[in-house]
Parts: sequence; C-alpha cells; structure tokens
Amino acid sequence: MILMFNLNRPDVLPVDDLGIQQAMIKLYDLPFKGKELKTEMIRISLAWQPYRSLASRHLWRWKDNE
Repeated sequence: MILMFNLNRPDVLPVDDLGIQQAMIKLYDLPFKGKELKTEMIRISLAWQPYRSLASRHLWRWKDNE
C-alpha cells in the first residue's frame, strides 16, 4: 500500500489484499484458493501492465459498489 499510495507507483498489484482477491474472484468467477488464486490473479493482471495500481483502485471501488 505504501508503494501505491505514498510513492505513487503505477504498477503494483496487492495480491494479498482481501478486497482485491474478493473482487477478482467475483469478477472473473475464479474457483481457486490460496497460492493458485494468487498465481491466477497475477496471470490475469499481466494484461493491465503497467497500470495495475489503477486497476486495483477500480477493483476496490467496484467491489464496494456491488
């Protein structure tokens, strides 16, 4: 979170964040858990490079507005 919010890094995906995990599970209908989930999240997010921080913010907002 420090990298995203304080240092304004544009390409950070917080795969350990519960909100990001829940949003990606719901949005992409992911059946995975644990390490497999994180691996799949990273694979999906490769298409978002170099703007994964922005995508993460959108995922948080989307999850909160569901």
